[in-house]
Amino acid sequence: MSLPPEKASELKQIIHQQLLKMDVHGRIREVLAETIREELAPEHQQLSTEDLIKALRQRGIIDDVMKELKFVTDVNEKERTSAPKPSTHFVDREPPVLKKTNIDPTRRYLYLQVLGGKAFLEHLQEPEPLPGQICSTFTLCLHFRNQRYRSKPVPCACEPDFQDGFLLEIHKDSLGDGSKMVDATTMLSICDPVHIVLIKTDTFGETTLVASYFLEWRSVLAAENGITNVAVELLGVGTESKVSVGVLNIRLEMYPQLNKTLSSEITSTQFTLERQKTAEKERLFLVYAKQWWREYLQIRPTHNTRLVKIFAQGDCEDHANLLCSLLLGFGLEAFVCVGTKAKGVPHTWVMTCGSDGTITFWESLTGHRYIHRPINPDDPPLVEQPKPLYPYRTIGCIFNHQKFFGNCQPSDAVEVCVFDLHNESKWKPMSGEAIKSVCPPGATSSVPPFPPLCASTVDAAVTSNEIEVQLRVLVSEHRKDLGLSTVWDDQLSYLLSPALAAYELERTTGVSAGNEEFQDAVRRAVPDGHTFKGFPIHFVHRNARRAFATCLRSPFCEEIICCRGDQVRLAVRVRVFTYPESACAVWIMFACKYRSVL
Repeated sequence: MSLPPEKASELKQIIHQQLLKMDVHGRIREVLAETIREELAPEHQQLSTEDLIKALRQRGIIDDVMKELKFVTDVNEKERTSAPKPSTHFVDREPPVLKKTNIDPTRRYLYLQVLGGKAFLEHLQEPEPLPGQICSTFTLCLHFRNQRYRSKPVPCACEPDFQDGFLLEIHKDSLGDGSKMVDATTMLSICDPVHIVLIKTDTFGETTLVASYFLEWRSVLAAENGITNVAVELLGVGTESKVSVGVLNIRLEMYPQLNKTLSSEITSTQFTLERQKTAEKERLFLVYAKQWWREYLQIRPTHNTRLVKIFAQGDCEDHANLLCSLLLGFGLEAFVCVGTKAKGVPHTWVMTCGSDGTITFWESLTGHRYIHRPINPDDPPLVEQPKPLYPYRTIGCIFNHQKFFGNCQPSDAVEVCVFDLHNESKWKPMSGEAIKSVCPPGATSSVPPFPPLCASTVDAAVTSNEIEVQLRVLVSEHRKDLGLSTVWDDQLSYLLSPALAAYELERTTGVSAGNEEFQDAVRRAVPDGHTFKGFPIHFVHRNARRAFATCLRSPFCEEIICCRGDQVRLAVRVRVFTYPESACAVWIMFACKYRSVL
């Protein structure tokens, strides 16, 4: 079988690099000299190729070379005619975590291996799961320079058996070649950390964020042989951010191996300079922010009580930041709003400014949207004013990644607020240059780059059927406890599908469609003298038992599930709608029909 010219060239380059690395030529010269000196008899006038190969084999040099060069050939007839692919080979090192991967020999990689965990004391007493037993699991997620990875789930334990390898491409955004491969000095200037996230999945499929860690990988640039081992202590999140969750043992290695490593003094100096530069930027911004705040207070003494938060963190704040980032990414003019809800409870939400001047509020915790129609306090009493539907009471400031405005209107009540952001008598702006100084695009910052969204891994049809089967069992068991039999109407269940699709369409777009057709189909399916009742409900999780318990708390749904009467037929339909990051919108509709008794 002949190889394409570019494939043959690539193969030669790999073999050549490996031979240079092992100094095979020098070892062959030593063997040749030794053979001539010790084994060449006086009657022999020359040394044959067979004699030399025999000597190399006896000394194990050929075996050493073949052991280092383990190539995989898995090419069928169809692939032989296709375009050439990057070389595929084993990474045969201890511990052998990464079995096989595609490596482009002209590009630089960081190979990160997770070699197990220890000191996860929360799971100290947890028994080892039996084969096939469902148990809680840990999963590691990694993000590096626009690349995302996920480990295999492992059972939760005091020493979780993480054994996974991740090949991270260093110069993902720019192409490299053999003569211009990124070197250690260039990589030292790449300050992107490896973001490691630990997620726990319980036996019901519910996921929980356990820990988040930013790994500084550049220490490998000064490591001997380009290999280093680090122990990473993971801390909890939220109120447990100071509590140790456990320790991960991580091994870092460069591929191909670095020709020249850096000294530890150079890398430590680089890290120190970066920290000093970031600290200086933050110090200067803090000085400016304090001056800005003093000027804001001079406008009106009551501003001292307004929720103007230049530095803030928390739960709904993170949700609002994420939603605002997504809306900005889709080309909208979006801001995070900081203010209060009822009873003066601090809260954040998102606002978008339409090109026609329409102001829309977005509640990041629920997805609800509200159109803001301000009340004019100067209007005569007889003028009808719009009634606010949103739960927000006051607004102190708004911001996004480029702008920050403090509300300096006489009243900070949302209902009378005018969102004319160009009017400095209503909104005091912060200097755009000052904001850019602490968070310019691509600069070192405490805020990591947002990872790319991943497509959903949830099979909507399969998941819908699984939840529906579980709900049927739960309904039947519940009615059995009440002394009631259960008869399912499959045709009626089928007819509920279009209604659930229409509900999700209306929820996401605000467009209502198909309601008349659904009502007509139900009328045709319900005989004269019979009554139909239906109850739709929406969830953002896929736990059937939890959803059923919630439904029973609704008197109307409980009336359907526990329906008594003549010729009672029950129906249930589940539709799962998938979105990026495996987020799901789950619609459930319970229904019943029965013969009316006068």
